[in-house]
Amino acid sequence: MPVAQRRNRGTEPATGPRVVVVGGGFGGLSAVAALAHSGARVTLVDRNAYSTFQPLLYQVATAGLAPSDVAYPLRAVTRRDAARFRLGSLASIDLAARLVTLADGSSLDYDYLILATGVSAAFFGITGAAEHCFSLYTRRNAITLRNQLVAELERRSLPGQADGLAITIVGGGATGIELAGTLADLRNIALPAAFPDVSPDRVQIRLIEQAASLITPFRPALRDYAYQQLRARGVEVRLGTGIGAVSAQGVRLAGGADLPSDITVWAAGVSAPEPVTGLGLAQGHGGRVITDPDLRVRGHDRVFAVGDIALIDGQPLAQLAQPAIQQGRHAAAQIRRLMAAKGTVPFRYHDKGTMATIGRRSAVVQLPYHVRFRGTIAWLAWLGLHLVTLLGGRNRISAMINLSWRYLTWRRSGGVLAGEEPSETG
Repeated sequence: MPVAQRRNRGTEPATGPRVVVVGGGFGGLSAVAALAHSGARVTLVDRNAYSTFQPLLYQVATAGLAPSDVAYPLRAVTRRDAARFRLGSLASIDLAARLVTLADGSSLDYDYLILATGVSAAFFGITGAAEHCFSLYTRRNAITLRNQLVAELERRSLPGQADGLAITIVGGGATGIELAGTLADLRNIALPAAFPDVSPDRVQIRLIEQAASLITPFRPALRDYAYQQLRARGVEVRLGTGIGAVSAQGVRLAGGADLPSDITVWAAGVSAPEPVTGLGLAQGHGGRVITDPDLRVRGHDRVFAVGDIALIDGQPLAQLAQPAIQQGRHAAAQIRRLMAAKGTVPFRYHDKGTMATIGRRSAVVQLPYHVRFRGTIAWLAWLGLHLVTLLGGRNRISAMINLSWRYLTWRRSGGVLAGEEPSETG
């Protein structure tokens, strides 16, 4: 490569339409990458200086990974993709003036806008849920949950402390079963080494799901396998059960029964974050932004929505990494077409399959063309894919070392990492 080209690589163009991408998750990052060398002036906005690898947050929450293992600096991404990074939280959008205003009062002009903010927990108006539940959508959420879990176990290690520890997870999707299964393995395998003064019999793990089965996007045989694996690990699974209220002491079921719960984790639904709900855009279930088939927000030709925040009219998709990645690329491709005075084309999702882990040596994998498998080979496939797709070589190596240490030695060492306090915003 000539010296002049090497010097220009990664340099933001001086002219061209201004594209603002709000959100540094899977959708936002794929859009930024797809706009590299397009001639557009791209600015990525996020409230954190790093991108979080959400699929492994439950490992951080159970002290198997360090928080830094799932975080990658966004400035490294924008430097690579010839974009700019702006640290800040979205406050408002002036659609007529094409102006994005951030929480600190600063503003950014745009010609095209991509909303990729992600979502937060949806508590469906259930009394006490927002106040007394932990969630698992951000790095800060994971650190806070981990600290609470360790603090509760430390308290029960004190001499004369006979209280048990009850943990309730609300929601039987992938996040719910992954957290429940890992907590069960932590109790069954690692607890004697990590907290020898706490008997595993004193730790109760409960999973509550309103639907009649777990992980409903999967085929029935894989759902049943997940259910049986959780039960075999000693998780109390309650299907077809709704939540009526949550308090600091426990959960009240929709039928009126009260269950004790020292730690309640909410993994039962998503909604748009507060800044998005007040933008005046067309919104559907959970406040998610309704888009036309080409991913442009309904009624706004220069605003796109991708990832979990987007609700495509007539094409509902699960809140997973692959839909977000493909949508980010598609939105970027449509901006390239508009820059070239071409019409947009509808988004079509290419299903590459989905997977979920239930615990050590147990996972389910569902691929196209009716390919299904489970057990150890599925777990190894899940582990390999997630390590490969982590951003950054350092993160991949560190996560591989930490997870190997956890799964190979936790009968002797406990497999519980110490970590930093939750000082960041997300």
